[in-house]
Amino acid sequence: MRSDWKTQQRARDLRKRMTSAELILWSRIRPRAWPLYRFRRQHPIGLYIADFACPLSRVVVEVDGGTHSTDLERAYDRRRDAYMRARGWQVIRVSNEDVYKHLTETLDLIGRLAPPPPLRSRTARSAPPP
Repeated sequence: MRSDWKTQQRARDLRKRMTSAELILWSRIRPRAWPLYRFRRQHPIGLYIADFACPLSRVVVEVDGGTHSTDLERAYDRRRDAYMRARGWQVIRVSNEDVYKHLTETLDLIGRLAPPPPLRSRTARSAPPP
């Protein structure tokens, strides 16, 4: 079992070595491009690291490439998804192919499946105490 420190260090390393498909998707869902959701890349969730996560909406987007093709790898992904769902996260999986060839449709899918984050009320934050 990994410690929090090791998971955070691994997430930092993964941010430096994102795949081409992850870089393309990140360029379109990063906070400046999609400010409503505020996705983070390589975000630790317990023992696992999500490719992209929006903590406010509790949504994870996983980009699956060639390392998700064997029965053993798919079983690992199912356990990982179940772990995240048990902690209140919705998991959306897209393939490298989806990102490369159908980016607009992939973004539309994420937008349809990801619940919008709760809006913070400025009046509630700035109201004086009773």
